[in-house]
Amino acid sequence: MKLLLHYGLYVAIFLSAMQVVIARHETRRLFVELQAMERTRDELKEEWGRLQLEQSTWAINDRIEAMARTQLGMKIPERSSVVLLAK
Repeated sequence: MKLLLHYGLYVAIFLSAMQVVIARHETRRLFVELQAMERTRDELKEEWGRLQLEQSTWAINDRIEAMARTQLGMKIPERSSVVLLAK
């Protein structure tokens, strides 16, 4: 009976140790996945910043055109009044 109890305890210790190994492996795997996701987040933030800058650049051109039309009374010339010069 005592021998059976010892074997039972050894099995419990072994299974507990295996669970610790599995948990540590899962923790490392999740950490690697977290780092990959953080890297992706950083890349997306950089792209978002570039897109915002590009949008502001386009907005400036639209604003200049709107000001030229309203404040200076400028307009796109008619096709008949455009003269092309060749070399």
